[in-house]
Amino acid sequence: MMEHCVLTVAAIAALLAVAASSLAQGAAPDEVRVYIGTYTRNNRSQGIYQFLLDVRTGAMKETRLAAPTTNPSFLALHPNRRFLYAVGEMAAFAGRKSGAVSAFAIDPASGNLQLLNQQPTEGGWPCHLIVDPPGRHVLLANYGGGNVAVLPIGPDGRLGQRTAFIQHTGKGPNPKRQEAAHAHSINLDPSGQFAFVADLGLDKIMIYRFDPEKGTLAPHDPPFAAVAPGAGPRHFAFHPNGRFAYVINELDSTITAFAWDPLRAALTVIHSVSTLPRDFTGENTTAEVVVHPNGRFLYGSNRGHNSIAIFAVNPADGRLAPLGHVSSGGKTPRNFNVDPTGRCLLAANQDSDNVVSFLIDSDTGALRATGNSVEIPMPVCVKFYMP
Repeated sequence: MMEHCVLTVAAIAALLAVAASSLAQGAAPDEVRVYIGTYTRNNRSQGIYQFLLDVRTGAMKETRLAAPTTNPSFLALHPNRRFLYAVGEMAAFAGRKSGAVSAFAIDPASGNLQLLNQQPTEGGWPCHLIVDPPGRHVLLANYGGGNVAVLPIGPDGRLGQRTAFIQHTGKGPNPKRQEAAHAHSINLDPSGQFAFVADLGLDKIMIYRFDPEKGTLAPHDPPFAAVAPGAGPRHFAFHPNGRFAYVINELDSTITAFAWDPLRAALTVIHSVSTLPRDFTGENTTAEVVVHPNGRFLYGSNRGHNSIAIFAVNPADGRLAPLGHVSSGGKTPRNFNVDPTGRCLLAANQDSDNVVSFLIDSDTGALRATGNSVEIPMPVCVKFYMP
């Protein structure tokens, strides 16, 4: 069993490297569709939006509503590219204390989304979700409920009733933000066998064994990896080589690097680095962390400083070296993403209602503002769609 896990991680890392190389050589299309999740609570946004992005220039066009829905603050695409899933970040749904998760069918020609069905998330204010590699399950994190759940996906893309549910308990040292558990994201390792839940309230990355056949979660030993007290872990990302992982800590504006041991399924802290310039004295929280497809660079977003922090990744030990900051081109960059070719970064600025594009220098990791921006009310999630 141990040898199988190691081979799986190595094989997947090799495939990712080959895919990244082929994309960089122009095998991917120059124009991709982008879906934007939003907050609709201000009555200006109507749901999920879409536009076309030219990854060579950062130009964006044909912005329009893809589907009306309530507070789709995080999105996930099915591996077959036929379906899209969105959380409905709310406290109550269908008469119960729960958020919602919606399944949509994608029209490949127009990009429009057709609602298939909705299910309760079994916890309030869901904020993050993923689809497992085989495309059989949605795994989601409920921030308000402080819990995680798994829902099965049918052959038609519809969601079934939950197959797993785990409640977190405890609190952290920050009385305003860590008064209880707050599951903020859920991710899988490269083998798809282990789930990682960044819990902002507990200062822990919880580790669970995931059964992709049954859609169940079970506590692992070691059960978690801890970050600094009061750090507030938010989003989590694996390096393409499968050896390192990174969590961005919302409350103390840091990124913690981990070494991943697939034999023990354990995360070991390497070091933590600040996402802010040394001379910054204002208030700030962080949001998103993304590793470039080539594995050489890592990016994190600052809300307050309103910037994208850039780091070089040491390929030998996973350590991060700061390379500088670039303005996000707006206010409160809650989310951003790098397109699959590695050529373009899009920053979603929640409080200035705009999505801004940057071109990426693949040799230095530097970001160059293109001058292109589209207006979308309260954008909070960026997903690239390539059929």
